[in-house]
Amino acid sequence: MLSGLLFGLTGCYYAQSLKGHVEIMSARKNVERLIDDPATPEPLRARMQSASAIRQFASDELALPDNSSYRSYVDIDRDYVTLAVFAAPEFSLAPRTWCFPVFGCVPYRGYFSQESASEQAAALKQQGFDVYISGITAYSTLGWSSDPLLSTMFRQGETALAELVFHELAHQRVYVAGDSAFNEAFAVAVETTGVQKWLRATGDPGALRRYEAERKRRDAFLALVSQTRVELAAVYGRAGTVSQKRAAKAAAIERLRQRYRRLRDGRWGGYRGYDAWIDAPINNAKLAATSVYSEQVPAFLRLFELCAGDYPRFYAAVRRLGATTKALRDEALKTARTCG
Repeated sequence: MLSGLLFGLTGCYYAQSLKGHVEIMSARKNVERLIDDPATPEPLRARMQSASAIRQFASDELALPDNSSYRSYVDIDRDYVTLAVFAAPEFSLAPRTWCFPVFGCVPYRGYFSQESASEQAAALKQQGFDVYISGITAYSTLGWSSDPLLSTMFRQGETALAELVFHELAHQRVYVAGDSAFNEAFAVAVETTGVQKWLRATGDPGALRRYEAERKRRDAFLALVSQTRVELAAVYGRAGTVSQKRAAKAAAIERLRQRYRRLRDGRWGGYRGYDAWIDAPINNAKLAATSVYSEQVPAFLRLFELCAGDYPRFYAAVRRLGATTKALRDEALKTARTCG
């Protein structure tokens, strides 16, 4: 994920962003030196060895940038590196966007400070927006600086670390200013196919099976969310009073919760991995944030297959799409029949 942190921002937002980024960069420690240093605690050494192998795999096997990103480490001593604030109107699924030099327009603002994120959320709520705050474990500066590994990236194990490294490096390979849905779905496709390839290379079929099972659950969950978005779009598009639309909105969200619980307790056999998301408040901003990362992923995965799983060909095809207008690339991505 991109935080929209740097480059030409103004005022307090720029100050907190630059300060937080500089603090992280100044605390970096070289991964290879940590591995070689006898004073490094064994658990940390093991994490660094794993991260080093994943980072090298990214360049050697996935044709991702072979640079200094993710070759250093920072323990930031908190659960998230930034907090992303998303907003959407009460009766619309279109996210509020903010525009920055280099990054273009993005559907969130990133903050290093909980206080700053909460203040922004409160201000947006006063304007009538639905608001959602999400903790972020990693971010990319698109190669403008040597992005480090962060302690937050190790919270969920080795496979999740590989996902994050592949995802963030993908942003350095292809990035289209102002089209977050395109950028994030592309990075998720690289992340997904990359982890599959990495798990096959490590010779751990059990880990691959677990990853595939989790992917299927994620796809099923996202399908439920997509169904709710369709229902809500119909609610917002038809005539009705504010009270009627609020009631219909609440009913659609409750149906989402009910469908999820049936899936969880039935086909999933009680797997509760998405309970926290479902049990927390759900609004248009939260649904919009989820769609940014998911809607175009199947199309990118299909394009990857059309490119015969060849990463350089895939990246070249994605760059060609990115050079067109948004309308043209969205249509071309949906209807692609060749690698291009």
